[in-house]
Amino acid sequence: MQVDKYAKERTIAELAVQRATILTEKVFKERTTDALSKDDLSPVTVGDFGSQALIIKALKAIFPEDEIVAEEEAQALRLDKSLRHRVWEYVSQTRLGPEAEVALGGAIESINEMVDLVDQGKSNGGAKGRVWTVDPVDGTKGFIRGDQYSVCLALLVDGEVAVGVIGCPNLPVKSERGGDLQGRGSLFSASASQGAVARPLGTDTLNPEYYSISTRPPSGLSLVYCDSFEGAHAPQHKHSAVAARLGITSPPLRIDSQAKYILVAYGGADIYLRLQRDGGYIEPIWDHAAGDIIVRESGGEVTDSEGKRLDFSKGRTLTANSGVVVASREIHHQVLKAVQEVTEGA
Repeated sequence: MQVDKYAKERTIAELAVQRATILTEKVFKERTTDALSKDDLSPVTVGDFGSQALIIKALKAIFPEDEIVAEEEAQALRLDKSLRHRVWEYVSQTRLGPEAEVALGGAIESINEMVDLVDQGKSNGGAKGRVWTVDPVDGTKGFIRGDQYSVCLALLVDGEVAVGVIGCPNLPVKSERGGDLQGRGSLFSASASQGAVARPLGTDTLNPEYYSISTRPPSGLSLVYCDSFEGAHAPQHKHSAVAARLGITSPPLRIDSQAKYILVAYGGADIYLRLQRDGGYIEPIWDHAAGDIIVRESGGEVTDSEGKRLDFSKGRTLTANSGVVVASREIHHQVLKAVQEVTEGA
């Protein structure tokens, strides 16, 4: 395996996500999940704002020239003093250990800095340079319900995903091999040509116990597919039709967030489908970038419904792609064929 030229970026991203999950878990456990409704009717919580501020703080401290594409903006914080102070209460109390905090460039110093940081994720992205994508709480509805969610961070270099990190506080994985030793779920990461790994989430420096993850090889057993929990997020009837063509008789694993990518990456499921939904919805890049590289580095394939790789070079959304098809390399062509038969017959 060649030298990891993105080793520093991967480590900083892992630490930044780990720190953000400390905040999101505190919000989660205290059920401070009153949600605002954004213009697109999607919810945003105290956890979203706080997580985004903490992650961007680290990125701006360590990689000040890099651009950032993030999901949230700070308008609600600027207009609502009570909300602003609630978010600051969590942010100001969130720390890793001293060594890890130094590695991330230190803490956020003031409530005004916090608000300004949230607004530093407005890059338009594109095909040139280094761009980070931030999804501070992916699966906010799952977060509000008390189910699965994830904190996701990825680095694009000239439009290609170079690093991806996903923290899943509620997804303990393979505990007999080192996962979830501290009861805080798992941290998954990958960088280009370096494979994908999982380690337990911690509260200080990165846990030294980690292991490589890989997709599940075909075994002759019935395939398992995962689907969005929310029916509005994907055309589940089409997914069911694809599953039927593949001979899948078991119900799907329905969970929120990029945890679905993770299930395929470590062999907990064989397939993840997110076909084009009605109404012309275009997927944002922060919903897929980290999961894309983690699956591919663990031995899987990620394409759109036409078999094209996801193109993260077109801006803040996947305008060049329609739908998402994720599966282990050995069966991806079979899944893609079933997808095309269903979509062409629709």
